[in-house]
Amino acid sequence: MTGAAGGRESTGANGRNVDPLGQIRPKGVVPTGRWTGMAALALVPVGLGVLLRHPPLVLVGALGVAFAAYARGDAAPDLAVTIERELSDPTPNPGDEVTVTLRVRNDGDGVLPDLRVVDGVPAALATDDPARLGTALRPGRTATFSYRVTAIRGAHEWDPVHVLARNPSGSRERDARIDAEGATALRCAPELEATASLPLRGLTTVYSGRVPTDVGGAGIEFHSTREYRHGDPAKRVNWARYARTGELSTLEFREERAATVVVCIDAREEAYLAPDPESPNAVERSVEAAAQAVPALLDSGDRVGVAAFAPGDCRLDPGVGDDHAARARELLATHPSLAPTPSDERFLPTTWVRRFRRWLPADAQVLFCTPLPDDYAATVARRLDAYGHAVTVISPDPTADDTPGHRLAGVERANRVSRLRSAGIRVLDWGEASLATELERADARWSR
Repeated sequence: MTGAAGGRESTGANGRNVDPLGQIRPKGVVPTGRWTGMAALALVPVGLGVLLRHPPLVLVGALGVAFAAYARGDAAPDLAVTIERELSDPTPNPGDEVTVTLRVRNDGDGVLPDLRVVDGVPAALATDDPARLGTALRPGRTATFSYRVTAIRGAHEWDPVHVLARNPSGSRERDARIDAEGATALRCAPELEATASLPLRGLTTVYSGRVPTDVGGAGIEFHSTREYRHGDPAKRVNWARYARTGELSTLEFREERAATVVVCIDAREEAYLAPDPESPNAVERSVEAAAQAVPALLDSGDRVGVAAFAPGDCRLDPGVGDDHAARARELLATHPSLAPTPSDERFLPTTWVRRFRRWLPADAQVLFCTPLPDDYAATVARRLDAYGHAVTVISPDPTADDTPGHRLAGVERANRVSRLRSAGIRVLDWGEASLATELERADARWSR
């Protein structure tokens, strides 16, 4: 298994020291050390020229000394630039390529003979193009360069642009972080698309819905017969029995009620696993499963909530309707707890479980999306099920078999799946097939 999230490391920096102007964040003038020792080296031909009475050597040495003195006294250029950033599409769909255009204008009075610019690309966005530029820039002129990034779910903020300017001799450089004007964020929110109907367990609410119960009443599937009571609707009277025996009786049907379901996503640092660097990590696949489960449940009349087993407060109370679906979509797409890269925030899992239990409605069942990266994930599933919340686990498989260590990790995960199933918890071991296909196979097994 490969730990870490999708995307590549940002080429920008994270320094955020604010300068008095509020825009340029200088790192100061730094000697490059390029000409260190040049003066001492230039004295060698001078000495040899004097000893050998050879004027050309003395002249060469004198030129070297003069250049070393010039480099020592050459000041770093003033860094007065304006940077504009433009995105071809600030709200793309996952997988779309977005062209980022950066324009750098020299607002100073002097030439920038050696200007280097590196854009602060968000760490989660992959790019094959270099997000950098090296050029010379005269006063009032603008340099432009573009690169492309591949959009991934989430809200992505660009870091300040890293700018470095050197003097003509290259002996000193001025380093700064500059905020770009224009677009600095990309929001990628995938559409919620319902997958195949999710097989839910029997824990339901008092509201009518689609989950069969053991309660007789109004429904479709025959349940039983009982004595006729005054006020029973005529359409539920067993007229065939009345014609045969003359006794009135009422037909009972198996009631179907709505379920309250909380889709919980394991987004701890331990869950950011993938079989190889090119595959989506397990958190991304879990979010994908949630993005398909939520609309499928809402379409069936169930009350649906969303939560993240991760740092931060990521919870959406169970609800129904189009507005609720829109809130769920926004949370799954942009909440920091479900970011494409792991959070640095401290996380206390035992505290989270206590708070989650207090928040969880008493009649709710849990759809737990987790790759089961460790025993604690399995413990959470068993504990919630023991507390009376029927748990179904959707587990994207992040394991590989290319090394002995990876094969061992796969065996350990398979053992966790087996132990959960032995405890009576439904587990969907999601491999390479689509989620809808895996659900159809699992439903056939669970309905036996």
